[in-house]
Amino acid sequence: MTYRFKKWTWGPDVREEELRGMMRSDGLAPYAWSNGPNFVYTAHTHSYTKVLYVVRGSITFHLPETHEDVVMEAGDRLDLPPRVMHAATVGPEGVTCLEATKRER
Repeated sequence: MTYRFKKWTWGPDVREEELRGMMRSDGLAPYAWSNGPNFVYTAHTHSYTKVLYVVRGSITFHLPETHEDVVMEAGDRLDLPPRVMHAATVGPEGVTCLEATKRER
């Protein structure tokens, strides 16, 4: 299975509570995290589906197995299935994200 990326198309305002509500309506339990500018996550995988929304700032996910970069900005959503190798680089203004774990049944 490959990742799913959805670009925010509902205007310039992105509200954290609205994103939390969208995640909860999908049965997810979101939590927030932030990183400063240019923080780098090395390549790794997870045993679960990672669901992530950007609240503020930007982050680029690097998918080494497919040589793709997924650039995410406020409001964008990424679903990464289990065992998809990924790394990430935070943008120049930092990033705040909402993330949830989606266990496959």
